[in-house]
Amino acid sequence: MPDSAPPLTLSLHPGIAEIPATEWDACAGDGNPFVSHAFMLALEASGSATGRTGWLPQHAALRDAGGQLVACCPMYAKSHSQGEYVFDYGWADAYERAGGSYYPKLQVCAPFSPVPGPRLLVRPGSGIGVAALAQGLVQACEQLDLSSVHVTFCEEAEWTALGEAGWLRRLGTQFHWHNRGYASFEEFLGALSSRKRKAIRRERRDAAASGYGLKTLRGAEITERHWKAFHRFYRSTTDKKWGRSAYLTPRFWPLLGEALGDRVVLMLAERDGEPVAGALNLLGREALYGRNWGSVVDAPFLHFELCYYRAIDFAIEHGLARVEAGAQGEHKIQRGYLPAPTYSAHWIRHPGLRRAVDDFLRRERPAMLREMEALAELSPFRKEGEAG
Repeated sequence: MPDSAPPLTLSLHPGIAEIPATEWDACAGDGNPFVSHAFMLALEASGSATGRTGWLPQHAALRDAGGQLVACCPMYAKSHSQGEYVFDYGWADAYERAGGSYYPKLQVCAPFSPVPGPRLLVRPGSGIGVAALAQGLVQACEQLDLSSVHVTFCEEAEWTALGEAGWLRRLGTQFHWHNRGYASFEEFLGALSSRKRKAIRRERRDAAASGYGLKTLRGAEITERHWKAFHRFYRSTTDKKWGRSAYLTPRFWPLLGEALGDRVVLMLAERDGEPVAGALNLLGREALYGRNWGSVVDAPFLHFELCYYRAIDFAIEHGLARVEAGAQGEHKIQRGYLPAPTYSAHWIRHPGLRRAVDDFLRRERPAMLREMEALAELSPFRKEGEAG
């Protein structure tokens, strides 16, 4: 740290349990469940994010001279780039072909969760800035002789501060639904063009008429039976989509439910009383975060109903500002989820690789902005002056 800075000490921890939950959450706040101590502990205790799976916890804790935790971040030494959703496979391949060792690297993120939110967690009123923690991460990377540090799905303010500190910056995009003060789902539909409004009504009607029982469960309403079923859905999705082992273990779901309580929201479809499909969401202070979906049946529009429409229903009922429906999926636009930027920042030790990645990102960012502008033109919302 610079001589003018207050004396600070950075330590790395091989398990979130080493850091008291009250201290961690005093830095993380209660706005985003994916950086909460409880979420991280469920990942580790379930065997989902461990050294065995290539996610070796190296959680960073920055303490002042009095021993108070003033900043922290969820961080992992990664032996691969799976489960991150900000893809650096090309960078890794280029560096490895040039004779370098890209792995292990340091990853600051919420594992397996492409959910934007704070990553460099600073205790309010501490007087510590993001740059102090970022500098500590760079020093840790150098001392551990690792290739790089990556802060993914961070907030824009963090992205800006890291860029000012010399980190490389990357833009991505997701699709989010924004609540414009709607009193009901019908009022939301009224803001859409007539054609899009009719299409959504038809999809919801067909889903309701499919013979499946649809319900929204929260907290203690979600039982062990539901979690066992949901893991089957999750495995069905991972097997079909990626054809590889699932990241999250069967133990993760009930541990998550126990740890986060009413912040866990499960949209469920049943047939003859048995769960057949579900969409898992976590509740933040301002947003509902759609996280995992799975199904063991093939029913028209069931995915849209459980993942998108019931999430909008929930957000309106609970006065939430938005629904964030996860990575990818341009089909979300026609259902009211519009493109929104996501941010990541990267510090790379090797000068040659750093220059190459910097050049790539300088060209990628304007292309990403143009893509978001083009996607926004597909909005289903009525244009000003357009008849309803």
